[in-house]
Amino acid sequence: QVRLVESGGGSVQVGGSLRLSCIASRYTISGYTASNYCMAWFRQAPGKEREGVADIDVSGDTTYHADSVEGRFTISQDNAKNTLYLQMNNLKPEDTAMYYCAARPGNGCPTRPLSGLFAYWGQGTQVTVSS
Repeated sequence: QVRLVESGGGSVQVGGSLRLSCIASRYTISGYTASNYCMAWFRQAPGKEREGVADIDVSGDTTYHADSVEGRFTISQDNAKNTLYLQMNNLKPEDTAMYYCAARPGNGCPTRPLSGLFAYWGQGTQVTVSS
């Protein structure tokens, strides 16, 4: 099992930047240690479905970024610190949402991050972009 805690959200103006962090605390289940996870960021705006923003595999060699954030957001991780990051630059009003960190056991990530494929979730951190 893994416990996820996000931080770093806030209110910024259009064009601003934020860096979200997600600290993962991993626990050993008797007879099985899941040390490898696909990590992802999702977001959900009011009245909209949860959207997969980015994901990264355990090695960090393979990442995915949704078209809507490509070139502006960057997912990364520091495995020594058990921390996942999302650097968000050139923020737009449509980026306003609750952002969630999620984890899925395994070495690789699915082709696209779909919420139903991820077992563990943080509580979310709010990002608000105003013009």
